[in-house]
Amino acid sequence: MDEFSRIARYFAPLAGPEGLGLLDDAALMAALPGEDLVLAKDVAIAGVHFPIGCVPAVAARRSLRPNLSDLAAMGARPLGYLLGLSLPAALDERWIAGFAAALWEDQQAYGLSLWGGDSVKAPHDLSISITIIGAIAKGAALRRSGARAGDDIYVSGVIGAAAAGLAQALGKAPVRERWLDAYEAPTPRLDLGRALVGLASAAIDVSDGLVADVGHLAQASRCAAALQLADVPIPSGLPLSPEDAITAGDDYELAFTAAPSVRSAIFTLSESLGLTLSRIGVMRAASKDGSPVVVLKPDGSELLLSRTGWQHA
Repeated sequence: MDEFSRIARYFAPLAGPEGLGLLDDAALMAALPGEDLVLAKDVAIAGVHFPIGCVPAVAARRSLRPNLSDLAAMGARPLGYLLGLSLPAALDERWIAGFAAALWEDQQAYGLSLWGGDSVKAPHDLSISITIIGAIAKGAALRRSGARAGDDIYVSGVIGAAAAGLAQALGKAPVRERWLDAYEAPTPRLDLGRALVGLASAAIDVSDGLVADVGHLAQASRCAAALQLADVPIPSGLPLSPEDAITAGDDYELAFTAAPSVRSAIFTLSESLGLTLSRIGVMRAASKDGSPVVVLKPDGSELLLSRTGWQHA
Protein backbone atom coordinates (compact mmCIF):
# COMPACT_ATOMS: atom_id res chain seq x y z
CA MET A 1 0.00 0.00 0.00
CA ASP A 2 1.43 3.40 -0.96
CA GLU A 3 1.61 6.38 1.41
CA PHE A 4 -1.49 8.18 0.15
CA SER A 5 -3.63 5.05 0.15
CA ARG A 6 -2.46 4.30 3.69
CA ILE A 7 -3.33 7.83 4.83
CA ALA A 8 -6.75 7.75 3.18
CA ARG A 9 -7.67 4.34 4.58
CA TYR A 10 -6.28 4.40 8.11
CA PHE A 11 -5.50 7.95 9.19
CA ALA A 12 -7.99 10.25 7.46
CA PRO A 13 -10.78 8.66 9.58
CA LEU A 14 -8.86 9.84 12.68
CA ALA A 15 -8.70 13.45 11.50
CA GLY A 16 -10.62 16.28 13.14
CA PRO A 17 -11.92 19.30 11.19
CA GLU A 18 -8.60 21.08 11.77
CA GLY A 19 -6.92 18.33 9.73
CA LEU A 20 -8.86 19.17 6.55
CA GLY A 21 -9.29 15.50 5.73
CA LEU A 22 -5.48 15.16 5.62
CA LEU A 23 -5.67 16.43 2.04
CA ASP A 24 -3.51 19.52 2.58
CA ASP A 25 0.03 20.04 3.82
CA ALA A 26 -0.96 21.67 7.12
CA ALA A 27 -3.81 21.93 9.59
CA LEU A 28 -5.91 25.03 10.22
CA MET A 29 -7.15 26.06 13.65
CA ALA A 30 -9.12 29.12 14.70
CA ALA A 31 -7.45 31.22 17.43
CA LEU A 32 -8.69 30.56 20.97
CA PRO A 33 -9.68 33.79 22.73
CA GLY A 34 -8.56 33.97 26.35
CA GLU A 35 -6.47 30.80 26.16
CA ASP A 36 -2.85 29.80 25.70
CA LEU A 37 -1.89 26.99 23.35
CA VAL A 38 0.25 24.27 24.93
CA LEU A 39 2.48 22.25 22.60
CA ALA A 40 4.64 19.21 23.33
CA LYS A 41 6.55 16.68 21.24
CA ASP A 42 7.93 13.22 21.91
CA VAL A 43 9.67 10.71 19.68
CA ALA A 44 9.22 7.00 20.43
CA ILE A 45 11.61 4.44 18.94
CA ALA A 46 11.18 0.68 18.85
CA GLY A 47 13.65 -0.96 21.21
CA VAL A 48 13.93 2.17 23.34
CA HIS A 49 10.43 3.36 24.21
CA PHE A 50 8.57 0.12 23.48
CA PRO A 51 9.81 -3.41 22.71
CA ILE A 52 10.65 -4.31 19.13
CA GLY A 53 7.90 -6.55 17.81
CA CYS A 54 5.27 -5.47 20.34
CA VAL A 55 1.64 -5.42 19.29
CA PRO A 56 0.63 -2.21 17.47
CA ALA A 57 -1.71 -1.07 20.26
CA VAL A 58 1.23 -0.89 22.69
CA ALA A 59 3.27 1.18 20.22
CA ALA A 60 0.31 3.53 19.77
CA ARG A 61 -0.41 3.99 23.48
CA ARG A 62 3.22 4.42 24.45
CA SER A 63 3.57 7.09 21.78
CA LEU A 64 0.41 9.16 22.30
CA ARG A 65 -0.12 8.89 26.06
CA PRO A 66 3.27 10.32 27.14
CA ASN A 67 2.40 13.42 25.12
CA LEU A 68 -0.96 13.61 26.88
CA SER A 69 0.92 13.33 30.16
CA ASP A 70 2.95 16.41 29.22
CA LEU A 71 -0.31 18.33 28.79
CA ALA A 72 -1.57 16.99 32.13
CA ALA A 73 1.52 18.32 33.89
CA MET A 74 0.62 21.84 32.75
CA GLY A 75 -3.10 21.51 33.51
CA ALA A 76 -4.05 21.70 29.84
CA ARG A 77 -6.82 19.98 27.91
CA PRO A 78 -5.91 18.17 24.67
CA LEU A 79 -7.08 19.42 21.28
CA GLY A 80 -5.23 17.53 18.57
CA TYR A 81 -1.92 16.04 17.45
CA LEU A 82 0.41 15.66 14.48
CA LEU A 83 1.79 12.21 13.73
CA GLY A 84 5.09 11.33 12.08
CA LEU A 85 5.79 7.69 11.19
CA SER A 86 9.02 6.11 10.02
CA LEU A 87 7.84 2.65 8.96
CA PRO A 88 10.04 -0.39 8.26
CA ALA A 89 8.98 -2.46 5.28
CA ALA A 90 8.36 -5.44 7.56
CA LEU A 91 5.28 -3.79 9.05
CA ASP A 92 2.29 -4.98 7.04
CA GLU A 93 -1.15 -3.48 6.57
CA ARG A 94 -2.56 -5.50 9.47
CA TRP A 95 -0.07 -3.79 11.81
CA ILE A 96 -1.06 -0.35 10.48
CA ALA A 97 -4.74 -1.19 11.00
CA GLY A 98 -4.13 -2.21 14.61
CA PHE A 99 -2.07 0.91 15.27
CA ALA A 100 -4.74 3.21 13.84
CA ALA A 101 -7.48 1.41 15.80
CA ALA A 102 -5.61 1.95 19.08
CA LEU A 103 -5.12 5.65 18.27
CA TRP A 104 -8.86 5.93 17.59
CA GLU A 105 -9.67 4.40 20.98
CA ASP A 106 -7.39 6.87 22.75
CA GLN A 107 -8.80 9.78 20.78
CA GLN A 108 -12.28 8.87 21.99
CA ALA A 109 -11.10 8.38 25.57
CA TYR A 110 -9.11 11.61 25.84
CA GLY A 111 -11.00 13.97 23.55
CA LEU A 112 -8.63 14.84 20.73
CA SER A 113 -8.17 14.13 17.02
CA LEU A 114 -5.45 13.79 14.43
CA TRP A 115 -4.64 17.04 12.63
CA GLY A 116 -1.98 15.90 10.19
CA GLY A 117 1.51 14.48 9.84
CA ASP A 118 3.76 12.49 7.55
CA SER A 119 5.00 8.95 6.98
CA VAL A 120 8.20 7.67 5.38
CA LYS A 121 9.96 4.37 4.84
CA ALA A 122 12.48 3.45 7.53
CA PRO A 123 15.70 1.58 6.78
CA HIS A 124 15.68 -0.05 10.22
CA ASP A 125 13.45 0.30 13.31
CA LEU A 126 10.03 1.85 13.69
CA SER A 127 10.00 5.48 14.89
CA ILE A 128 6.90 7.42 15.92
CA SER A 129 6.92 11.20 16.42
CA ILE A 130 3.93 13.00 17.92
CA THR A 131 3.41 16.72 18.38
CA ILE A 132 0.45 17.39 20.64
CA ILE A 133 -1.53 20.60 20.96
CA GLY A 134 -3.57 21.56 24.01
CA ALA A 135 -5.08 24.68 25.56
CA ILE A 136 -5.46 26.30 28.95
CA ALA A 137 -6.81 29.60 30.25
CA LYS A 138 -4.34 32.39 29.54
CA GLY A 139 -1.63 32.58 32.19
CA ALA A 140 -2.96 29.60 34.16
CA ALA A 141 -0.55 26.85 33.06
CA LEU A 142 1.23 24.90 35.77
CA ARG A 143 4.99 25.30 35.52
CA ARG A 144 7.98 23.51 37.01
CA SER A 145 9.30 26.78 38.34
CA GLY A 146 6.59 27.75 40.86
CA ALA A 147 7.59 25.73 43.94
CA ARG A 148 8.83 27.45 47.08
CA ALA A 149 10.73 26.27 50.15
CA GLY A 150 8.24 24.80 52.61
CA ASP A 151 5.86 23.46 49.94
CA ASP A 152 4.72 19.87 50.27
CA ILE A 153 5.65 17.41 47.51
CA TYR A 154 3.00 14.97 46.26
CA VAL A 155 2.80 12.23 43.68
CA SER A 156 -0.26 10.56 42.16
CA GLY A 157 -0.90 6.83 41.85
CA VAL A 158 1.94 4.39 42.43
CA ILE A 159 5.61 4.44 41.52
CA GLY A 160 7.58 1.54 40.04
CA ALA A 161 4.77 -0.54 38.54
CA ALA A 162 5.68 0.48 34.99
CA ALA A 163 9.30 -0.56 35.50
CA ALA A 164 8.10 -3.95 36.72
CA GLY A 165 5.83 -4.13 33.66
CA LEU A 166 8.77 -3.47 31.35
CA ALA A 167 10.68 -6.30 33.06
CA GLN A 168 7.67 -8.52 32.37
CA ALA A 169 7.49 -7.42 28.74
CA LEU A 170 11.15 -8.35 28.34
CA GLY A 171 10.65 -11.71 30.08
CA LYS A 172 12.71 -10.69 33.12
CA ALA A 173 9.98 -10.85 35.77
CA PRO A 174 6.91 -12.99 36.50
CA VAL A 175 3.74 -11.73 34.86
CA ARG A 176 1.34 -9.73 36.98
CA GLU A 177 -1.35 -8.02 34.95
CA ARG A 178 -1.41 -4.65 36.72
CA TRP A 179 2.33 -4.20 36.29
CA LEU A 180 2.22 -5.00 32.58
CA ASP A 181 -0.72 -2.64 32.08
CA ALA A 182 1.13 0.16 33.88
CA TYR A 183 3.90 -0.08 31.28
CA GLU A 184 1.92 -0.86 28.12
CA ALA A 185 -0.99 1.52 28.77
CA PRO A 186 0.05 4.38 31.07
CA THR A 187 -2.76 6.65 32.25
CA PRO A 188 -2.19 10.37 31.58
CA ARG A 189 -3.54 12.26 34.62
CA LEU A 190 -5.44 14.90 32.64
CA ASP A 191 -8.29 15.32 35.13
CA LEU A 192 -5.83 15.73 37.98
CA GLY A 193 -3.74 18.25 36.06
CA ARG A 194 -6.74 20.45 35.32
CA ALA A 195 -7.91 20.22 38.94
CA LEU A 196 -4.49 21.30 40.21
CA VAL A 197 -4.62 24.65 38.38
CA GLY A 198 -4.80 27.29 41.10
CA LEU A 199 -4.05 24.70 43.79
CA ALA A 200 -0.56 23.37 43.01
CA SER A 201 2.48 25.64 42.88
CA ALA A 202 4.42 23.50 40.37
CA ALA A 203 4.04 20.18 38.56
CA ILE A 204 5.87 17.69 36.36
CA ASP A 205 5.03 14.28 34.96
CA VAL A 206 7.14 11.33 36.06
CA SER A 207 8.70 9.99 32.88
CA ASP A 208 12.44 9.76 33.61
CA GLY A 209 12.05 8.57 37.21
CA LEU A 210 10.58 10.11 40.36
CA VAL A 211 13.92 11.31 41.74
CA ALA A 212 15.10 12.73 38.42
CA ASP A 213 11.85 14.52 37.65
CA VAL A 214 11.41 15.97 41.13
CA GLY A 215 15.00 17.14 40.69
CA HIS A 216 14.07 18.89 37.44
CA LEU A 217 11.20 20.63 39.24
CA ALA A 218 13.42 21.61 42.17
CA GLN A 219 16.10 23.06 39.92
CA ALA A 220 13.56 25.02 37.85
CA SER A 221 12.16 26.43 41.12
CA ARG A 222 15.66 27.18 42.54
CA CYS A 223 14.92 24.90 45.49
CA ALA A 224 15.93 21.49 46.78
CA ALA A 225 13.66 18.53 47.50
CA ALA A 226 13.72 16.11 50.42
CA LEU A 227 11.78 12.90 49.73
CA GLN A 228 10.74 10.41 52.42
CA LEU A 229 11.27 6.94 50.96
CA ALA A 230 8.72 5.39 53.33
CA ASP A 231 6.00 7.71 51.99
CA VAL A 232 6.57 6.98 48.29
CA PRO A 233 3.65 4.78 47.09
CA ILE A 234 5.58 1.72 45.90
CA PRO A 235 3.25 -1.28 45.40
CA SER A 236 3.70 -4.26 47.70
CA GLY A 237 5.23 -7.31 46.07
CA LEU A 238 7.01 -5.27 43.39
CA PRO A 239 9.99 -7.28 42.03
CA LEU A 240 12.26 -4.22 42.24
CA SER A 241 14.37 -2.60 44.91
CA PRO A 242 13.06 0.71 46.28
CA GLU A 243 15.95 2.47 44.51
CA ASP A 244 14.97 0.96 41.18
CA ALA A 245 11.31 1.86 41.72
CA ILE A 246 12.03 5.55 42.32
CA THR A 247 14.58 5.93 39.51
CA ALA A 248 13.33 3.68 36.69
CA GLY A 249 10.72 6.00 35.13
CA ASP A 250 7.81 5.38 32.73
CA ASP A 251 5.23 5.95 35.51
CA TYR A 252 3.56 8.99 33.87
CA GLU A 253 2.12 10.01 37.23
CA LEU A 254 2.15 13.67 38.26
CA ALA A 255 4.56 14.95 40.89
CA PHE A 256 3.53 18.35 42.19
CA THR A 257 4.06 20.82 45.00
CA ALA A 258 1.56 22.79 47.04
CA ALA A 259 1.54 24.98 50.13
CA PRO A 260 0.84 23.24 53.47
CA SER A 261 -2.28 25.41 53.81
CA VAL A 262 -4.04 23.44 51.06
CA ARG A 263 -3.37 19.92 52.38
CA SER A 264 -7.04 19.31 53.15
CA ALA A 265 -8.00 20.48 49.65
CA ILE A 266 -5.45 18.08 48.13
CA PHE A 267 -6.86 15.11 50.01
CA THR A 268 -10.44 16.17 49.18
CA LEU A 269 -9.36 16.21 45.53
CA SER A 270 -7.88 12.73 45.95
CA GLU A 271 -11.24 11.44 47.16
CA SER A 272 -13.22 13.18 44.44
CA LEU A 273 -11.00 11.78 41.67
CA GLY A 274 -10.69 8.33 43.24
CA LEU A 275 -6.93 8.68 42.83
CA THR A 276 -4.31 8.29 45.53
CA LEU A 277 -2.31 11.48 46.08
CA SER A 278 0.61 10.83 48.45
CA ARG A 279 2.54 13.52 50.29
CA ILE A 280 6.12 12.32 49.91
CA GLY A 281 8.36 15.18 50.97
CA VAL A 282 9.02 18.87 51.27
CA MET A 283 10.80 21.56 49.29
CA ARG A 284 13.78 23.22 50.95
CA ALA A 285 16.00 26.17 50.21
CA ALA A 286 18.70 25.19 47.73
CA SER A 287 22.32 25.04 48.83
CA LYS A 288 25.18 25.91 46.50
CA ASP A 289 26.85 22.51 46.66
CA GLY A 290 23.90 20.24 47.50
CA SER A 291 21.97 17.83 45.28
CA PRO A 292 18.57 19.04 44.06
CA VAL A 293 17.03 15.92 45.67
CA VAL A 294 17.82 13.88 48.77
CA VAL A 295 15.97 10.67 49.58
CA LEU A 296 15.68 9.92 53.28
CA LYS A 297 15.32 6.41 54.71
CA PRO A 298 12.99 5.74 57.67
CA ASP A 299 15.90 6.20 60.12
CA GLY A 300 16.58 9.67 58.73
CA SER A 301 19.78 8.76 56.90
CA GLU A 302 20.20 9.54 53.23
CA LEU A 303 19.67 6.80 50.64
CA LEU A 304 22.75 6.89 48.39
CA LEU A 305 21.63 6.43 44.80
CA SER A 306 23.70 5.01 41.97
CA ARG A 307 21.53 6.96 39.53
CA THR A 308 18.58 9.35 39.68
CA GLY A 309 16.68 8.26 36.60
CA TRP A 310 16.69 7.55 32.90
CA GLN A 311 19.07 9.57 30.75
CA HIS A 312 19.22 9.62 26.97
CA ALA A 313 22.76 9.43 25.60
